[in-house]
Amino acid sequence: MEEVNTDVERAIDYAFCDNKFILNFYVYLKQKEFKRVDAQNFLDSNTASNLQSLINDLSSYLEGGQDPLHSYLREAYGYLSKPNARRIKIYLEKIILDTKKYIYDKRPGRRAKTKDK
Repeated sequence: MEEVNTDVERAIDYAFCDNKFILNFYVYLKQKEFKRVDAQNFLDSNTASNLQSLINDLSSYLEGGQDPLHSYLREAYGYLSKPNARRIKIYLEKIILDTKKYIYDKRPGRRAKTKDK
C-alpha cells in the first residue's frame, strides 16, 4: 500500500512541477492486480484525502475572488496559469475516479470480459 501512495505522490509532484501527467491510475491498479479492498483502502488513505484537498484548493483558485481564502490560494498557486491549474485538477480528479471505477469493476461475481471473436 505504501508503494501506491508513493507513486501517487510522485505523480502529483510531476503534475505540479513539470506539468507532466504520467499516471493512468486505472491501468496502474490493473497491472498491480489490486484487490477491491486494497483500492478501497487507498480511497480511505491520507494520500487520497490530501488529493481531494488539492482538488478543492484548485477549484477555489480557479473560481477566484477577493476574500482572504482566495487571496491565500492566489499566493499559493499563483505560479500556475489557470489553464494549467484546470488540467492538473482534472488529472487529480481522474485518479479518484479511476479508483472508484476499479472498485466498481471488481464487484463480487463479475467476470473479466473475454473476446470470443
